[in-house]
Formats: sequence, C-alpha cells, structure tokens
Amino acid sequence: MKENFVVVDQLSIPSDFSELVKVEDLIDAVCVNHFTDQDVYGNVLIAVTEAVNNAIQHGNLSDPAKQVNITVETSEDQINFAVSDQGAGFDFNNLPDPTAPENIEKENGRGIFLMRSLSDGVEFEKNGATVIISFKK
Repeated sequence: MKENFVVVDQLSIPSDFSELVKVEDLIDAVCVNHFTDQDVYGNVLIAVTEAVNNAIQHGNLSDPAKQVNITVETSEDQINFAVSDQGAGFDFNNLPDPTAPENIEKENGRGIFLMRSLSDGVEFEKNGATVIISFKK
C-alpha cells in the first residue's frame, strides 16, 4: 500500500475470463462510492479490465488454479487499482509502440497503451507482475 492511502476493497479471482463480471461489479461499486465525476467510469472500466485480462492471459497463462488479485486504495484525491498475477512478470520498459506503422495492424499489444491513455498513471511492481493504475478523483 502506498503512503497516505487506505485499502477500500479487494478481490481475488481465478484466472478465468468468466470471472470478469466480478471485476466489473467491483469497479461499479468503487466508481459510485469514490468518484464525484461519473464520467471517469468508462476509463476505469476499460483500463482495469484490460489489466485483469493481461494478468489472466499473459501473467497466469489462463491457469484457473492461479489467482488474480485486485486491491483498491484511495487517498484524498486519488484512487489506485493494483492488479497482481502469479506470473514471473515482463519487461515493461521495452514495449513496442502500438501506434508505430509496423504494429498498427497487429491484433495484440495495445493493453498497456490503453491503460496509460485512459488513466492518470500506470506503475509496475514485482517485475511487472503487479500493475497499479491511478485515477484522480
């Protein structure tokens, strides 16, 4: 947990895409209870579910025996969603640019770009096995 933040909710799900409805319910509750501007809901929904999708598919290799953990922490002016998987992580410092001409038609590789575009900040911990997505209130 970051300094001056309080954990307000947590969720653990098996690495199964059918569990995403629980993540959506968590996001709904957090947005209703902690954001004054409900216009941010779509950005939170897309960014956080993309992080969970990546954790399921890339981190845990879709192994339902492995968990994805979501922790929501809040401060006076910010909300963080920490999404952690049980994988080894990845090299988040050397990601291909999805807007580069050679990547523009690729089907994959846009998740972190989306997270960064829709949020106020993205950080990685545990060698990339945890992503923290931040939104200003």
